[in-house]
Amino acid sequence: MASRIGVSCMQVWQTLHEEDLYPYHDQRVQHQEPGDHAQCMDLCRWITAHSQLFSVILFTDEVSFTRDGINNSQNVHTWSHENPHETRITKFQRRFSVNIWYGLLGNRLIGPFVFHNNITGNTYEAFLRNELPGLLEDILLMARSQMYFQHYGAPPHYTWHVREYLN
Repeated sequence: MASRIGVSCMQVWQTLHEEDLYPYHDQRVQHQEPGDHAQCMDLCRWITAHSQLFSVILFTDEVSFTRDGINNSQNVHTWSHENPHETRITKFQRRFSVNIWYGLLGNRLIGPFVFHNNITGNTYEAFLRNELPGLLEDILLMARSQMYFQHYGAPPHYTWHVREYLN
């Protein structure tokens, strides 16, 4: 198959390889605020020192699907002699999206739960009060009473009323 400029895909690949260029994928990362990295590293060190706690920590996260569709970056490459360790900062929480929440407790998957709008402190608190207890019904009461609820400081997780409710 020839491209619009009359060069075949095979010729492009051959030229890239002759120049010792390799395809590298971008790594998509969520936007971080100053201080986030140090907090994440502190958590990693703490968890490593307390590995028995994996069975009692409810790890949670959300994923966003936008009106524009899911960006499949699997076929996006940066061609370079060395891995440029490219990252692409995204701010999915700040535009129209459907957000899916999941949790992981030990070897059990909790959820999903669908947020039909952006996640705010108010919608997240309502989820914690009204939806999460139902999602945890299959977890033994003893396990729930010893469970740690993991958050990573996303703005909806860190509003004063969410923290107050969790405390």
